[in-house]
Amino acid sequence: MLYLIIKAFHIIFMVSYFAGIFYLVRIFVYYKDTDAFGKTKQEILREQYVMMARRLWNIIIIPAGIIMLISGITLIFLNFGLMKTPWFHLKLTFLIGLAAYHYWCWKKVQEMAKLNGNTLSIPNIRLRQFNEIATFILFLVVGTVILKSQVLQYWWQLILGFVVLVVGISLTVKLVNKNKKHDSNI
Repeated sequence: MLYLIIKAFHIIFMVSYFAGIFYLVRIFVYYKDTDAFGKTKQEILREQYVMMARRLWNIIIIPAGIIMLISGITLIFLNFGLMKTPWFHLKLTFLIGLAAYHYWCWKKVQEMAKLNGNTLSIPNIRLRQFNEIATFILFLVVGTVILKSQVLQYWWQLILGFVVLVVGISLTVKLVNKNKKHDSNI
């Protein structure tokens, strides 16, 4: 029973963490979108976005991430047999990727706070592409946890499906950006 309760907490805080990460990178995109605005509007919005990013980071992402991590480590200790399964090693590999993404997000929050209203140096399209990384990691982790050993058995089909997913999402982002540019010219 204890294992299932901790697993529930792990899933709940994983959802909270990812919701925060998804929204955080959208805030980066919104901040960058202000490049096209007048100075007064730009200053007001950028100040607001910096505040929103810091609060989201400190109030939602970090606490949810810590609880997700602690509950995940507790689950490993309660069921150490997980460490002997190849699919779990794959999940841990994807979580290393998530840690790298988390670090990138943290650096961007710090960068925005130090900009004093100046523009982000990263291109808008790159931010929009980075916005999808958390989605890809989520697909990989959840897919691995649900499919377990079948992930290794059907690896090439899953890689093909994942590539199709990545291309589909990337094309959708480009299409949305193209339509956004078209709409702003009207």
